[in-house]
Amino acid sequence: MAPKWRDLADRFAEQIKTGHLLPGAPLPQIRELVEAGEGSKETVHKAYKALEAEGLVTSTRGHGTVVRQRAALKRLGIARYDKAKWRDGEEVAFIADRVASGRAYKRNEQTQTVSRVEADNLIAEGLGVPVGSEVYARARLVKEGTQPTHALTSYYRPEHVAGTRIVDPTPGPAGRGGGYRVLYDAGYEIDHMREALFARIPTADEVQLLQLPAGEPVVELHRTTYTADGTVVEFAVGVHAASRFAWEYDFKVPDSAQDRKGQE
Repeated sequence: MAPKWRDLADRFAEQIKTGHLLPGAPLPQIRELVEAGEGSKETVHKAYKALEAEGLVTSTRGHGTVVRQRAALKRLGIARYDKAKWRDGEEVAFIADRVASGRAYKRNEQTQTVSRVEADNLIAEGLGVPVGSEVYARARLVKEGTQPTHALTSYYRPEHVAGTRIVDPTPGPAGRGGGYRVLYDAGYEIDHMREALFARIPTADEVQLLQLPAGEPVVELHRTTYTADGTVVEFAVGVHAASRFAWEYDFKVPDSAQDRKGQE
């Protein structure tokens, strides 16, 4: 038999998921539920903490406990890197996501810092350089309004980007079309990518940076970007607030058996 706090949390969770409690709606004060016979102060507190850990509510001093906004941004897959967006237009990847989600954006909602760092094992493997090599790190924090959505750091070999807008620390994308347009203009047209995703518990610094509620995981992205001849021109590590994105992929289903027949 579930403890009383779990039963209370499940009842509120059901109301939230079925739309009986809408985003932004306040939950009753703990005192009110105690007086209504729903349990002790400790019981109600545990129920609310469980709902917060499950990403259904947020609790802030002065505002109590309210239902979280659940409309996640679309985080496009292949379509966010469409060359027509950044080569011929100004839709860098985070803007492509906002457009697809029907959400407003400002280019300066992406801030950045640029530095030269020594490649650790992960970066060295991603870029294909020796450990300890100096590389450029372009760290961005992307917000929707005042709320951070994700952080992304791209690493580059100096010979690919030195003297370009990619290493200009001015807030916002690296000019018209962003970093991929800069690489294109420098003669490094991107051709294909590999992305790897995994969920994990955030670090204390990430909780603060992304303003995460208690218990929310993050999705870490590793992206490797290649030219047609296989040269790695970017290795990126992203950290995304799990509840703020819905990851969306649209792709042609492969048929390797037919491909082999066509090669015979």
